[in-house]
Amino acid sequence: MGLFAGKKGIIMGVANERSIATGVARFLHEQGATLGFSHLPDSGDRKRNEDRLRQIAETMHAKLIAPCDVGNDDDIQNFFSKVKETFGSIDFLVHSIAFAPVEDIRCATIDASRNGFKTAMDISVYSFIATARAAAPLMTNGGSICAMSYFGGEKVVMGYNLMGVCKAALESSIQYLAFDLGPKNIRVNGVSAGPLKTLAASAVGDFKDMMGLYEQNAPLGRNVTLEEVAKSTGYLLSDLATATTGEILHVDGGYHVMGGPGHKAAPKD
Repeated sequence: MGLFAGKKGIIMGVANERSIATGVARFLHEQGATLGFSHLPDSGDRKRNEDRLRQIAETMHAKLIAPCDVGNDDDIQNFFSKVKETFGSIDFLVHSIAFAPVEDIRCATIDASRNGFKTAMDISVYSFIATARAAAPLMTNGGSICAMSYFGGEKVVMGYNLMGVCKAALESSIQYLAFDLGPKNIRVNGVSAGPLKTLAASAVGDFKDMMGLYEQNAPLGRNVTLEEVAKSTGYLLSDLATATTGEILHVDGGYHVMGGPGHKAAPKD
């Protein structure tokens, strides 16, 4: 039996095969979980977002594939109504959603526009609060909620800019929701992953330099893999972590502990 045998949950944020949410979903499926997925609503008759998700989710025998605009409260409510109709109750929620206008990420943070800031905070942070609020009543036997963060929310990472401000707010939200939902036996945690080649990462300036920096300075001397991030997320969602909440788990090869150059940058004898 797998770690998630008999468990049911929702994955939000699959964009393509390389998405962190995809890696997490595959691990949970392999461990026996029954899954439902959300996707960005399509416009007009085109079903580009739905079709892309179906190609991925149907390989995991998804029980629900439905649209959800996380910037719209009615959409969130409608989506979780479908979740209730399909599953009755759920055991976990994975929120792997972040967005900011490209022009507001690639400029210096001081130059970010007011509208760009509002949009980034709404989709990257408030949507986590809103979806957790909608999911919590369906976790009738307790549950676990997990969001995706990055070290740029703790320290300045060149090129991460406005998204770093959003991740700082997200990590604070994780801690406050852990407090709010603790009495319902719902745990709330975050995974702070090292850089991965995802669609979201392509919008970040200096991404290639960021990958090289991690390889050079992380104690493990390498970048992390999608599978490693997925397994660590699975740990937080599972019954192995029943006393862990409000935690930001770093899956970055130890990069976050460094205060200076790593092994590969040290002078050779």
